[in-house]
Amino acid sequence: MSSAPTSTPTVSSTSEDVARNLSLVGSEITDTVAKINPAELSELSDHIGRSGRVFVAGAGRSGLVLRMAAMRLMHLGLTVHIAGDTTTPAIDASDLLIVASGSGTTSGVVKAADTAARVGARIGVFTTNPSSPLAKLADALVVIPAAQKTDHGTSVSRQYAGSLFEQALFVATEALFASLWENDSSPAEELWLRHANLE
Repeated sequence: MSSAPTSTPTVSSTSEDVARNLSLVGSEITDTVAKINPAELSELSDHIGRSGRVFVAGAGRSGLVLRMAAMRLMHLGLTVHIAGDTTTPAIDASDLLIVASGSGTTSGVVKAADTAARVGARIGVFTTNPSSPLAKLADALVVIPAAQKTDHGTSVSRQYAGSLFEQALFVATEALFASLWENDSSPAEELWLRHANLE
């Protein structure tokens, strides 16, 4: 018995649509990033500077942003690991775990932070929810005032799901890297030598 063919929805947009949404996305990111407390990012940078190794853990798009941040920290010469990768070692009390979850309730991320806390590692948290289980585990908490991905009726963002959180997370981690690099004073040529050559 054959099933009826399914139709593929037609998806398109005009240049006016794209221009309007470029402006929307850009303005939402600018407004949100301006509300991040620089002292919170500075505290996280202090923890990075005092850590033996840095581990990062996140799910979905937030996890991808943290992978980009991990790459930049590696370029600075830090030892960085991605939680869940096959070559990632055990975390210990001298290490820092950086995690991100808009809701602060993502089960795998909370579990990773809980494991790190139990061995005495310090934890840096990016979230929209300062009263979440994840935030309560933080040694350094960075609140990003964006909508959570399940907040479909919010006035905080007109974008879909957790897009604004993920975008602001990227900008925040780039600012963190830039600040660490300024204080490190290593030339760009030195960082480039650490760039992947097996691509």
